[in-house]
Amino acid sequence: MLSSPAFDYDVAIIGAGPAGTACALALRHSGLRVALLDKARFPRDKVCGDAIPGHALKALRQLDPAFADSLWQLEPLDAVRQSRLVAPNGGSLVLEWKLPSFSSPRATFDEALLTLVRTHAARTVILESTALRDLRLEADHVRLLPAQGPEITSRLVIGCDGAHSVVGRKLLPEPRLARAHHCVGVRAYFENIAGAESGTTEFFLTRDYLAGYCWLFPVGQGRYNVGLGMLAEVVAAHKVDLKQTLLRLLATHPALAGRFAAARQLGPVVGFGLPLGGGRVRPISGARFLLCGDAASLIDPLQGHGIDTAIQSGILAAAQAAACCAQRDFSAAFTAQYDAQIAEKIGRKLAKSYRLMRFLSTKPWLVDAAVRLARVPGLKPWVQRAIG
Repeated sequence: MLSSPAFDYDVAIIGAGPAGTACALALRHSGLRVALLDKARFPRDKVCGDAIPGHALKALRQLDPAFADSLWQLEPLDAVRQSRLVAPNGGSLVLEWKLPSFSSPRATFDEALLTLVRTHAARTVILESTALRDLRLEADHVRLLPAQGPEITSRLVIGCDGAHSVVGRKLLPEPRLARAHHCVGVRAYFENIAGAESGTTEFFLTRDYLAGYCWLFPVGQGRYNVGLGMLAEVVAAHKVDLKQTLLRLLATHPALAGRFAAARQLGPVVGFGLPLGGGRVRPISGARFLLCGDAASLIDPLQGHGIDTAIQSGILAAAQAAACCAQRDFSAAFTAQYDAQIAEKIGRKLAKSYRLMRFLSTKPWLVDAAVRLARVPGLKPWVQRAIG
């Protein structure tokens, strides 16, 4: 594929998390000159639940089975076999997952993905410690203005730079999400938690804040990611202090009280934002730009995961980028094909999850009933499909 020497790069990917690295890996055989920029130097922490869904590994395996296989060698890592869901009334349900998945700290997982890019995408130039301050659309290219260093030019920019995407903020007509489509969360690491099991992730629902949940995820080496996520509109309406609420739940929730008596907290409770998918449809592309992952608001509203959709969207963005360069068409009309692909392959499921989350968020009795129903022989698979 011929590329233009008039600009520094054909494609500039902003953000070297799962979406950005997946995009770079998918472009490794395209012949295009690719730059992968990130404001951090890796390895770096990323505040998250640290759950790596099976569909994320499945998407990487479709690029190259060796990519997914190498990630199973990470340390620390905890292979997830099942999840325990605790309903508001205290009833519990254990769900077994078909696709292999694991939990691992994002500092470890994201560094491994970037290492795959270093190893397998020779034409990709990785620019760490390169924060994007601004960008400007010109007639025939995009001008990127880093906080430090010289400007960079490319024919296309792909925003994989998270919930507070600079690309989205600068180029989307309405960059801000409504609180009804935004979740906030906090997490901390613990060890020596009573009753916690390797291979089992745990979810705890409460009557007070049903539009969200508390989680306990093993991440290997006896450590656990423990957190609380909630709709931003609920946090604002009830003036919820998430950090204090998490610690209170760990001490008072009937299914958690006592389990943390001898636990040791490793570091502070820290917060993060999750832009939920499945809400009002808005563009995630335009003339000379595409958005992926959290920048495109692709977090699952029901379960709260987004690494799988980030990787999937990065791969779809790579296909669109290659098509734009091949056709020399970077117009909004042409990049809208990417929006259609995201809507078909990811958006429909997220919309279903969002509707179900909103429906259940005021009906704790219905969640209790679903957990009881799943104990009836033959009905558990139906409940698990509904949860996703």
